[in-house]
Amino acid sequence: MAKFLIVEARFYDHLNDLMIKGVTAELKRSGHEFEVLTVPGALEIPGAISLAVESGEFDGYVAVGVVIRGETYHFEIVAGESARGIMALTMDGVAIGNGILTVENEAQALTRAKPDEKDKGGEAAKAAIALYELGQRFAA
Repeated sequence: MAKFLIVEARFYDHLNDLMIKGVTAELKRSGHEFEVLTVPGALEIPGAISLAVESGEFDGYVAVGVVIRGETYHFEIVAGESARGIMALTMDGVAIGNGILTVENEAQALTRAKPDEKDKGGEAAKAAIALYELGQRFAA
């Protein structure tokens, strides 16, 4: 059994609730423990994970958030930089499942967030678990 930290950027409560439901269902189904940490936005997720890694308290991480395209360039910055930060940590050997949705509109987000539809939260948890298990395999 491993302990995972779910780091969520809670901006759209109803969408995050669905994402968290998918993540926690998968972690419970797999027999893992977890905690949830809320940060202000998707840009803060990689930093929060980096700080948590330093604590040594967790075996893996699931990043959860929703970024919906608006009228400004901000969408590209948030989507790209949060993904880049998560990928940099992953390349350093941190087991992270990226469940940050980057979508054009709320309808796309709902379809992806709902556990009974695309279940991107559950998929992110599965990715985190898979990377954790790979880390255990190669650490031996």
